[in-house]
Amino acid sequence: MTDYRSVPVVDTGQGYRGAPTQPGSRMARRAAASAPPPPPPDDRSARGHRGGGGGGGGQNKMRILAWVSIGLTTVMVAGALTGYTVYRDALGNINKKSVNSDILNPRPPETGALNVLLVGSDTRAGKGNAKYGQQLARTADAGGKRTDTIILMHLSPGRDKARLISFPRDSMVQIPKCKNETTKQEMPPRRDMINSAYNSGGIACTISTIETLTGIRVNHFVEVDFSGFKNIVDALGGIEICLKSGVNDKNSHLVLPPGKSLLNGEKALGYVRLRHYGDGSDIQRIKRQQIFLSKVVAKATSSELLTDVGKLTDFIAAAGKSVTMDPELANDTEQLINIAMSAKQLTAGGVKFTTIPWGPDPEDKNRVVWRQPDANELFTSIKTDTEVATPAPSASAGTDAKPKVTIKPEQVKVQVLNGTKTVGKGREVADQLAKEGFNVVGLGNYEAAGGQSLAKTEIHYAKTIETAPDHASTLAGAVVPKPAPAAGKVTVTNPQPYTAAAPPATAAPKGTPVMQLVVGEDFESVKVTKLPDSVNNSTITASEQKNACT
Repeated sequence: MTDYRSVPVVDTGQGYRGAPTQPGSRMARRAAASAPPPPPPDDRSARGHRGGGGGGGGQNKMRILAWVSIGLTTVMVAGALTGYTVYRDALGNINKKSVNSDILNPRPPETGALNVLLVGSDTRAGKGNAKYGQQLARTADAGGKRTDTIILMHLSPGRDKARLISFPRDSMVQIPKCKNETTKQEMPPRRDMINSAYNSGGIACTISTIETLTGIRVNHFVEVDFSGFKNIVDALGGIEICLKSGVNDKNSHLVLPPGKSLLNGEKALGYVRLRHYGDGSDIQRIKRQQIFLSKVVAKATSSELLTDVGKLTDFIAAAGKSVTMDPELANDTEQLINIAMSAKQLTAGGVKFTTIPWGPDPEDKNRVVWRQPDANELFTSIKTDTEVATPAPSASAGTDAKPKVTIKPEQVKVQVLNGTKTVGKGREVADQLAKEGFNVVGLGNYEAAGGQSLAKTEIHYAKTIETAPDHASTLAGAVVPKPAPAAGKVTVTNPQPYTAAAPPATAAPKGTPVMQLVVGEDFESVKVTKLPDSVNNSTITASEQKNACT
């Protein structure tokens, strides 16, 4: 068995970084509108497919990107109310929708993190929504529905970190098999824009699409419509935004001067629907509305609101009536309170908003594809965020015990051994460890008893080196599932040196023990903590957006 063959990596985004027309821009959408793709199976034809960018004028093409995620505030402040009956009654108004039975595909495992899918429905059905849809609003189903917003909110298992990931609506992806929301008939898999999952299959298909594309378990969902958005903003007393240039847009009925403006619900809806601003692209709009949402998060968790029980009660009541959730979340008061408490703490430390790294679709420059392997590294960082952070134990006062030594990845030398029958698995894992800063020094194979694959991943270290357990502990903390280190090394077959694409920033000190990581069949991943530049460059921190102008 050999372990040194190259494993190819496909990067669907690199090589398409430049394009004469910004993907998702109004110009690009118009260019694409003349030849729209066929609608997904059983999709409602009254409103039609948006053809890669929703080209053409009219309010029926309105773009609602990040306003929906204000529904997040519904669950973020509930715990601040002092009277249990007050918020219990307010939260009792939340609309509920059960969708688990409509999800057809296998679901990723739970990790202890909380992942909530935030989507916006631009349906004209329902009280207060019809006036935004012209003739379509007067049809039996109000012209159908679709979402131009898909955001995944990730809260770490310790509820001490938060990241909201935006998925551009023009992303071309593989939609899995889903039930049609209206007919309940199964629709076959297809390559299509990501928001088409919601158009035909509703929230269940959107959840299944996100799960199959990312491998991340979606625990709950929140939906918001036009009226819900306005109610939430008004209940907060408006949101202040800042514009680099003025706006006078007849399509969104919005007139605003340069500089700061306090927007009520109606004006805020016009602002987030705004298309004739900047370069008109969906990507730029996502960033602008992430900043808008960061201001909502700040105001919803501000002392001004949280210390005024009357205002807070009104806000919770308004928000509760403005959203739809799965019953598992809506009925779990303790879960809602936990999210609320997390939000209060995270506002100061920084909630991160990230747009999926993307590039123009090589088949159609008017649409986008996710840049790989960068997008998958982002997803892995979410999937491997599985442990509650605990402080390192220190020596007790009055004892001779030494405090536990904290070893950094670059101080850990690793020999990676392939204990499976999968060719190239050892090198694959070695590359992952090297990206995370570990000092990988060698490769090899390990033959389990009877020539079988090793069932569970193991870590071994020399018995005679006092500090070896500390090095092994750092390595174990970077592997999912976490192996239990053991003293005593194993026999290596076909040992080979390993050279990383980028050597460690600092060399391990002389005499550093070498850990053996023996990869078993249960190995899932190395934890990703160092994200690619493309991810970091498309990320903003909520606490830094107070004075941002767009």
